[in-house]
Amino acid sequence: MNLNELKPTIARRSRKRVGRGESSGYGKFSGRGNNGQRSRSGGSINPSFEGGQTPYFRRIPKKGFSNYPFKKSFSVINLSDIEMKYSDGETVNRETLISKNILKRKSDLIKILALGSFTKKVKFDVDKISDSAKDKIIKAGGEIVENVE
Repeated sequence: MNLNELKPTIARRSRKRVGRGESSGYGKFSGRGNNGQRSRSGGSINPSFEGGQTPYFRRIPKKGFSNYPFKKSFSVINLSDIEMKYSDGETVNRETLISKNILKRKSDLIKILALGSFTKKVKFDVDKISDSAKDKIIKAGGEIVENVE
């Protein structure tokens, strides 16, 4: 095999050459139809234009209360993750979660969920723990700091 015998691996289609006569299939109106805004050069319309109907962004209400500035975002951690990374007697808090690469964003609040089995005697000092996770922690002999909701 020589360099001059190489062929592309995928099929190539030749580009559409408009305005090159009737027999090309793209002559006369060049595939743009007869008349109208879109047949002219520069004749495109805004994607949000709805044909004279009141646009969506003007129909929806703009005032009222939004809870977004007060939103609390939680990083969710399952008991199965803690079971793998922690040993008996350790404390689960923000610093240890970051050092063990379980917690990604430092700014988030931490919530513990009950997914997976749990057998370690670990102390929890986090922002929130689900009720079912509390039951599993206490059953395993773990400890929960009182400021947890």
